[in-house]
Amino acid sequence: MPAMRKMLLAAVVCVAAVGAAAQGLDAKFDPRRDAAADVARAVAQAGEQGKHVIVDVGGEWCAWCHILHRFIARTVEVRAAIEADYVWVKVNWSPANKNEQLLSAWPKVAGYPHLFVLDRSGRVIRSQPSVELESGTDYDVAKVLAFVRDSRPAR
Repeated sequence: MPAMRKMLLAAVVCVAAVGAAAQGLDAKFDPRRDAAADVARAVAQAGEQGKHVIVDVGGEWCAWCHILHRFIARTVEVRAAIEADYVWVKVNWSPANKNEQLLSAWPKVAGYPHLFVLDRSGRVIRSQPSVELESGTDYDVAKVLAFVRDSRPAR
C-alpha cells in the first residue's frame, strides 16, 4: 500500500508540474509566471512541431481578453486553425507584472489583448491589435481566420 501511495503522489505531482508549465489557449493570465520562460518553451515547441507562436498579451482584468478566449473556445473553425499552426502562450500585463523586460523588445502595445506572432526562431513577424479583429461586442470570424491564415508558417 505505501508503494501505491508513492506512485499516486508521484503521478499527481507530475500532472501538476505539467499543468503549471503549460501555457495555452485555456490558460489564465498569471502575473506570477515567468513570461520569458513561457515564450521560450512555446518557441521550442513550435520549432519541434513546425508551427509559429501566438503570444496573447493581456490580463485577467481585461474584458476583451475574456471575450477573445470565449470566441476561440466556441468557434470550432478558428480554434482548429490555431491548433493546427500555432502554439499559443499567454503573457500577463497588469500593474502586478507588466513583463516589461520581454515586451520592451517587441513593438509597442496600444491596447489589450494584443497578439504577437513569432516564427520558429522567436522573431516577431506580426504585431496584431485585437481591436482590428472585433465586430460589435465580439470578434469577427472572417477577420480572425484571415489573421490566423495569413500568419501561419509556410508548408
